[in-house]
Amino acid sequence: MRRRPGPSARLKLALSYAGFLAVAGALLLAVVWLFLLRHVPDNSQGLLGISPNRYLLVHTFAPAAAGAMGFLLVFGLVGGWLLAGRMLAPLTRITAAARLAGGGSLSHRIRMEGRQDEFRELSDAFDSMLEQLDSHVAEQRRFAANASHELRTPLAISRTLLDVALKDPSRDRDEVLARLRTVNARAIGLTEALLLLSRSDRGGFDREDVDLSLVAEEAAETLLPLAEQRGASLVVTGGEARAGGSPELLLRMVTNLVQNAVVHNLPADGSVTVRTAADGDTGVLRVENTGPPVPPELLPTLTEPFQRGRERVRTDEHAGVGLGLAIAHSVVRAHGGTLDLAPRPAGGLVVTVRLPAA
Repeated sequence: MRRRPGPSARLKLALSYAGFLAVAGALLLAVVWLFLLRHVPDNSQGLLGISPNRYLLVHTFAPAAAGAMGFLLVFGLVGGWLLAGRMLAPLTRITAAARLAGGGSLSHRIRMEGRQDEFRELSDAFDSMLEQLDSHVAEQRRFAANASHELRTPLAISRTLLDVALKDPSRDRDEVLARLRTVNARAIGLTEALLLLSRSDRGGFDREDVDLSLVAEEAAETLLPLAEQRGASLVVTGGEARAGGSPELLLRMVTNLVQNAVVHNLPADGSVTVRTAADGDTGVLRVENTGPPVPPELLPTLTEPFQRGRERVRTDEHAGVGLGLAIAHSVVRAHGGTLDLAPRPAGGLVVTVRLPAA
């Protein structure tokens, strides 16, 4: 918004300092007049006398007082200008950093030195804001690039299938339609996962009191046929674990964790265990599965979008879109909780979620 130019804060402070000194000088002169000069006899005819009188003192004191007032005014202006510039120097640095951030440069930091005061507290808060913005922008750019790449793949496959069907009319139409349906379902699943991830990142949801043990049972009941198909046992144990949040998002988070544990389990005779417990005002959910060993250096990447853990056992029918753990981590973060990953010594993974109660 364009504004009319006005006096700077430095000029206003300088004028304030000078005005304060002028008022203080005027008050001092008033005190001298009230408590000293008014008690001196007014003898305007005794200019040549030895005794002091009001007329003599006023005509002797007035020029000196006027000169002193003028000096105080100039001294206040100059000194106020210099002091205001020194005091407002940190604000100038903060303004310059804000202009750089407004121009798109989020890597700049103020890092103001010196002891703690209001300006340094403001600069530290501004640096923290820039750091968070820089991190979010970098994450969004990386996520947008990965998402565009992932969405392009099913669209390219669909176009290839259609081109093949057009060039070869004798090709089995049912086979082409079945493959198109599979690719389309994958694209829809990816889009829904992206929308859910975006919603959980924004944190715009109503919070309710949720029992994680009931959510875990519901998720396990939904995924029990998948576990039986893969020959893995799925067990839910533990007691009540209260957490505050969105029941829909928490159900999706638990479902993703359990499905990820089932899919990345051993080909046969594996197990998935879901435990819930209360730790003070925190609800704890632990999902543990058997499987191949997980390298420790791979753990930090598993909660990143589109990081599928290439070294883990996978199947084509449940390849997913690489957003299962990313969505779970985003939902937990939006609820103010933590998600920790740890490899099992015998192989497999342990995911521990801690969520604050409502």
